[in-house]
Amino acid sequence: MSKSVVQLLIVDDHKIVRDGIRSLLLDHDDIFIQAEASNGKEALEILKSQANIDVVLLDINMPIMDGLTCAQKIKEAELDVKVLALTMLKEDQHIRAMVEFGASGYLLKDSGEDDLVNAIHAVADGRPYFSDEATAALLRQFISKKSVEPVKGMELTEREKDILKLITNEYTNVEISEKLFISVRTVDAHRRNMMEKIGAKNMAGLVKYALEKGIV
Repeated sequence: MSKSVVQLLIVDDHKIVRDGIRSLLLDHDDIFIQAEASNGKEALEILKSQANIDVVLLDINMPIMDGLTCAQKIKEAELDVKVLALTMLKEDQHIRAMVEFGASGYLLKDSGEDDLVNAIHAVADGRPYFSDEATAALLRQFISKKSVEPVKGMELTEREKDILKLITNEYTNVEISEKLFISVRTVDAHRRNMMEKIGAKNMAGLVKYALEKGIV
């Protein structure tokens, strides 16, 4: 069964960046660039007039309205879209803020084409997708907390625990697949299954579970 086409809104104040993304995605028939915006204000106007957009690819540093404010307003308005941050900013506070404002993913602009395509499809399907730096920031956030609320749910298998331990140690899907001699698709399937079992809504939920259960 073929994938449904993801309708994309690119939000970046640099036209050369938007053109570069468009060029990268040109050969991917399962992603269609529905619209572009140069700031958060324009993006919100487009989202209010076009209900068929699935994913907002959102930069953070922009004039008029930045990406953090835009993500917050999307969350407050309960718009039916997924937000994927694409930025050069690696600081923990930006990553945490984007997650707090409902972003489903966080990708750095030095990522490759495969990462971008995989991230777009992941968040469109309701799955989180974070760069290594973003995952590390989420780990630091939860490790620094004095108490962790237990997560109730089904027990994980030994294989799932192995994968979760590698995730908490900042391994990427590709690195996990190579280390455990399984496919990247299998790693991703295990990740989804774990989230369903423990009732986690995002990567932060998996990290919380790992810390509470001592799977580190």
